[in-house]
Amino acid sequence: MTYCIYHIPGKKIGVTNDITNRLVNEQGYSEDDIEILEMSDSFDYVSTREIELQKQFGYRVETLLYKDLNTNNITQLKKMDINVTDQTTTFPCPVNKLKGRLMDEMGMSWVTNEGKCTISMDSIRYIMAHVQTSQYTKERCFIYNKALVKHISVAPPPKVLDKNTGTGRKSRDKDYYSKRSSPARVASCDTDGLFAAQVSNMRMFDAIRAWAKERGLYDKGDTKTQYLKLMEEAGELGRAILKSDQPEIEDAIGDMVVVLTNLAHLAGTSIEECTNGAYSVISKRTGKMVNGTFVKDK
Repeated sequence: MTYCIYHIPGKKIGVTNDITNRLVNEQGYSEDDIEILEMSDSFDYVSTREIELQKQFGYRVETLLYKDLNTNNITQLKKMDINVTDQTTTFPCPVNKLKGRLMDEMGMSWVTNEGKCTISMDSIRYIMAHVQTSQYTKERCFIYNKALVKHISVAPPPKVLDKNTGTGRKSRDKDYYSKRSSPARVASCDTDGLFAAQVSNMRMFDAIRAWAKERGLYDKGDTKTQYLKLMEEAGELGRAILKSDQPEIEDAIGDMVVVLTNLAHLAGTSIEECTNGAYSVISKRTGKMVNGTFVKDK
C-alpha cells in the first residue's frame, strides 16, 4: 500500500492512501489544491514524517500518530486492470472517470517496453492531457507509452515547503533525499529505480550547468549570446504553437529552460533564485483575466 503525505497550502499537512475519497470527495478540495510532498510504502515512516512536517512548518500537529489511529477504514488499493502493449497502456474506464481512478491508485507502477510508469500527480496531469478514447469502445481509453515515459523521465522535481511562504518550491538541496528519507523509503525506491530517477530530476538544473561548463559555455559565452539564443528558441516555440505541434512545443520549452538556466548563471545568479523571486511577487498579486491575459490590479 502506498501512503501520500499531502499539503494543502495554508491549511494543513496530512497522510492518506486515498486522495480522491479523502480530500476531493469528502473534504471538497480540488486536485489543484493538493501538493504531494512524499510517498512511501512504510506505515511507520509516514506516521512520524507527518508530525515532523507539521511541527516544522507551523501547522496543527496531530495528537496521535497516523499508525495509531483507527485503521479499520483504511483499505487496500485496488490495482487497475490495465492492458499494456508494445505501444500503449489502456485503462479500463472512460476518459471522464479516469482521473479519479488514477488518483485512487497513486503510486501504482507498471513496466512498458519504453520503461517504467508510475502514477503521481504529475503523471496524472500528463495522462489526462493526452489520453485518447479507444477506437473499439468508449468504456476504455489509452496513452502512448513512449510519450508518457519520456515525460516522466524529465518531470519536475518534487516540491518541498518554503518556511517563509508556506507554499511548495522545488528543492535545490543536493542532500535533499539523504535528509528526508528513512532507510525503508530509500530501500523501497531503490528497488524499483524510482529513487534514482527522482534524485536525477532533483538535480536537473545542476546537470544543465555541469553540461554547459564542460563545453566551455561559461568561459566563452556571455549573457548577450544566450539572450539571442533565447529569442531563437522563442521563435521556434511560436512556430510550433501556430502549427499545434505538441512534440515541438515541448522541445522548444525545454530548450528555453536550458538557455535561461545558462543565462542566469552567466548573469551571476541562478534560475532557482530568479523563479523563487518571481513567485514571491506573483503569489501576492491580484487581478483578472481580460481577453485571455491576466491583468494585475493597480
